[in-house]
Amino acid sequence: MKAADLQMRASSIQAPQHIRKPQTTANDPQKGSAPQVDFGEMLQKQVDQDRQVQFSAHAVKRLQDRSLELTPDRLERLNEGVKQAGAKGAVNSLVLVDDTAFVVSVRNNTVITALDKSGTTGKVFTNIDSVAIM
Repeated sequence: MKAADLQMRASSIQAPQHIRKPQTTANDPQKGSAPQVDFGEMLQKQVDQDRQVQFSAHAVKRLQDRSLELTPDRLERLNEGVKQAGAKGAVNSLVLVDDTAFVVSVRNNTVITALDKSGTTGKVFTNIDSVAIM
């Protein structure tokens, strides 16, 4: 077969519809194209979200009952304390952030309860294996 015949034959072969590139129109260059998603960015967001501590129903109730404010900065420091405790092999930790004490299940990444400074006076914390002061 001659090169011209091969070229003509190749140009007449069309890919199946499901693997063709989407057609665009002059009015809408994005029409038909899938949004561009950076897989690495999506994965990092999911990993970051997974690292965020969760709050048990009991902990949420204690935060509300005791009017304990959890600012983004304090939450970030709490997460960092849990991360550091986990890196040292902690299972259950007392994480102190400013004047608030959080008892955290490091393995489950879950805050079990929270107390303010006045609530910690005279208290004994049991079943913890570490303390993180943030």
